[in-house]
Amino acid sequence: MTDDQTTQIPTLDLNQLNVLSVLGRGGRGVVFLIRSNGELLALKTILKPDCGEFKQVKLEQEVLRLMQHPLLPKLRGFVSTDNIVGYAIDYCPGGDLNQLQKKQTDRMFSDDVIRFYASELVIALEYLHGLGIVYRDLKPENVMIQENGHIMLIDFDLSTKPSTKIPKSDSQTPQTTPFLNSDLNNTNRIHPESVYNSESHSVSKSNSFVGTEEYIAPEMLTGTGHDFSIDWWCYGVVLHEMLYGKTPFKGVNRKETFKNILSKSPELVGEPTALRDLIGKLLVKDPKRRLTVAEIKGHDFFTGVDWEGILYVVRPPFVPAPLDEEQGMDVNKIDVEAFVQGVFKVNDDVQEVEEFTKF
Repeated sequence: MTDDQTTQIPTLDLNQLNVLSVLGRGGRGVVFLIRSNGELLALKTILKPDCGEFKQVKLEQEVLRLMQHPLLPKLRGFVSTDNIVGYAIDYCPGGDLNQLQKKQTDRMFSDDVIRFYASELVIALEYLHGLGIVYRDLKPENVMIQENGHIMLIDFDLSTKPSTKIPKSDSQTPQTTPFLNSDLNNTNRIHPESVYNSESHSVSKSNSFVGTEEYIAPEMLTGTGHDFSIDWWCYGVVLHEMLYGKTPFKGVNRKETFKNILSKSPELVGEPTALRDLIGKLLVKDPKRRLTVAEIKGHDFFTGVDWEGILYVVRPPFVPAPLDEEQGMDVNKIDVEAFVQGVFKVNDDVQEVEEFTKF
C-alpha cells in the first residue's frame, strides 16, 4: 500500500464529530451513529488497551481499504485516542436482513425477494473472493440495507486472505479443532486461534476456528482446513433461514448444533423447488462437492437474473424511509470515550469478545 492510499483515509477528531446515537454494543466495542462533513457514518470503537481486539480492528481496516464496490462499505476515517481506537464506515438506515425478515408476514421472505438479496450476496462474495478474501462470517445480521434498498455486507473482522505459501514442515500441521478436543465457553462468536497454510489448488487453506455457531461449516469443525467454499456453505445456511425463518442445524446447545452440522442433512420441507434444490446443493458436507460461484449463478433459481444490471435496480424490495435525525437522538451530548469506558470497565476479565450488535 502506498503512502497516497494511506493519506486518503482521514483521521477523525472526536471533538469535531456530531455524535447522534448509540447504534449497538458488544463484548468490547460500541458502534455510534455520527455525522462528519455532512455524511452519516457508523463509527465502530473499542477500548485501546485490548491488544487482541486492537489487532482485529487493524486487520479489518486493511480489508476495508481494499474494497471499492457498491455492495461493500468504504473506510471513511480512523479514530485513535489514548483510550479508544476505531473506524468509520457508511451508515445503512434500513437495518439488517434479520430485522427486515422479522417484519415480513410469517417472518419469511417470498422467493422473489430471496432471489434479489441472494443475487446481490453472490455478487458481493464473488468480488471479495476475487480480491483473495474469504469472508467467513456471512449471516443475516451482517447483511445491511442501504438507503437505496440494496444490500451492504459488513463486519470483516473474521475475514482472512489465504497465503499461497506451502508449509516447510509437518510441525505446521494444525492440531485437532478445539470443538473436538475440549469444551468451548458459552459464547455465540468463535474467534481465531491459529492459522496455517497448506497446498490447496491455487490458494492455501486456513485452519482458524471462527464464525457464529449456527453458520459454521463442517470443514471448520473437523479442522481439515477451509478456503473460499466455506462462504458458500454459510450462504446456503442464510438462504435456508430466509426461506424457513430458521437455520437448518440449530440444536438445544452448542454441542448438538455442531453434531448436526457434521452429520445431519438439512430438512427442506415442502414441494421440490429450484430454491430448495439450490440450498441442498450448497449445504453439502464435502466442500469439494459444494457448488462454485459459476454453478450458483447458472442455477435454475437465478434464471432470468441480470447479473450486470441488478446493482442498478431502482426499486429493490424494501427502501428505508429517510432518517429523522431529531427523533431519539441526543446530538453532541454523548462523550464517546467516556461511554465506551463506562460500558466496558466492568468487563475487564472477559476473555472472548462477544458479537457486535449490528447497526
